[in-house]
Amino acid sequence: MNATAPVRRLTVLYDAECSLCAFLRDWLLRQPQLVPLELVPAASEEARRRFPGLDHGATLDEITVVGDAGQVYLGPAAWVVTLWALREHRPLAHRLSTPSGALLAKGAVIAAAKWRGAQWHRGPRGGAQWGGRGYRRADGWAYHPDTGWTYTAPGCADGACAPR
Repeated sequence: MNATAPVRRLTVLYDAECSLCAFLRDWLLRQPQLVPLELVPAASEEARRRFPGLDHGATLDEITVVGDAGQVYLGPAAWVVTLWALREHRPLAHRLSTPSGALLAKGAVIAAAKWRGAQWHRGPRGGAQWGGRGYRRADGWAYHPDTGWTYTAPGCADGACAPR
């Protein structure tokens, strides 16, 4: 990665099964962009193909943005660089890139993470969705509180995957 390379395009990896993430994806797509944004579902086939060196389980937990020269931004820095790409929000990104602004950005990321976590605990009509035990996503990723994220390719749960 060339740290001095200009950023000409950013890829935002987002959790496609998170309603907040989907809302923000749609909002980002409506914004005038100074730097083009591509939005790709985190841990998807496309994300794994394009960015084989990333920890794709972690991209489901924390917003990750990848620059066209290989720059990787995580958490608050990812939010700041995403805002920096937007015409109407670049001044805010500059303010959030200061030491005091970084604290505000970190607080926003933590608040979003807590909201997301609460949504996993609450299912329809307030009932428990996964009860703190774990859950499996349709894309093959599963979470268990003791072991964290694991991936089993769809159709491979019984250990017999079709060759590609």
